[in-house]
Amino acid sequence: MHLLLRTLLLLFTSARRQPLTVWDSASLQLRVLPTDIDIAMHVNNGMYLSLMDLGRFDLMVRSGVWRHMRRRGWGPVVAAETISFRKSLQLWQQYTIETRIIGLDAKAIYFEQRMVADGEIYARAYIATRLVTKAGPVGLEEILREFGEPPADLVLPDWIHDWRAASALPGSRTPAPHLWGRG
Repeated sequence: MHLLLRTLLLLFTSARRQPLTVWDSASLQLRVLPTDIDIAMHVNNGMYLSLMDLGRFDLMVRSGVWRHMRRRGWGPVVAAETISFRKSLQLWQQYTIETRIIGLDAKAIYFEQRMVADGEIYARAYIATRLVTKAGPVGLEEILREFGEPPADLVLPDWIHDWRAASALPGSRTPAPHLWGRG
């Protein structure tokens, strides 16, 4: 909810920015606002991932994919994400969110996103997303019909498969009991 108004504003303004293909890199310039920081006066670790949502929306809207997704009743959901931090973004600091798709497989669309300020990477995240409908996940063939074929040189790094396997939880229809001891 804390980014709802910024997301709505972004959906409106991104539609008026230079168009891209979904396979391009998108750059979204922002400034650290008081709602982004924590008690240490820098961007809260959890806020980085929320702000990165804006970067993915920007790419989807500017490429025209967002319009197709909404028309078909598809919604994006994050299946897995990992982030590394190098420096802290400070109140009022300008930065960009750099976003690109690094590959796809039968289970997900994979993004790399970076928070960049003064020409340096402050944080980098890898995000596995799924497109879903009320009936369930959208298949890769359907996604490619809407997105178009990826560039021939877009090859998902091998380590992404290892990361997904190591971090995956069972599917929603498979039991996943909580087995920690009760104290």
